[in-house]
Amino acid sequence: MSDAHSFPMERPSKPAILRGLRCKCPNCGEANIFDGYLKVVDHCPHCNETLSHHRADDGPAYLTILLVAHIIGFAIHFMWVMWEPSPMVMATTLSVGAIALSLFLLPRLKGMIVAIQWARRMHGFGQDS
Repeated sequence: MSDAHSFPMERPSKPAILRGLRCKCPNCGEANIFDGYLKVVDHCPHCNETLSHHRADDGPAYLTILLVAHIIGFAIHFMWVMWEPSPMVMATTLSVGAIALSLFLLPRLKGMIVAIQWARRMHGFGQDS
């Protein structure tokens, strides 16, 4: 039998995920977790929580592609049924929309994944506290 104290409890996931979606520290929710566009800071400048353990890897990109593809797919159908624009207008409009939406979602989804890993004490996040 394992001791109940040998495994650390999960931290509250919902507040951490919401903070991550805002690109804030999953622990305090005050400071930005990014130094630049997608580079996660090693330590939170506000609460000094170590964030260097994250392993977001390709997860944010996959989620971004999944969401953007579904939104653009719906937009293609909606635009064609409602207005029947020329193919060039549709391609240009939806390309700009897909790029803008991807650039908006990617850091937020990376923040969410880092926050989930922090909340569940994955990849070394549980060793500090």
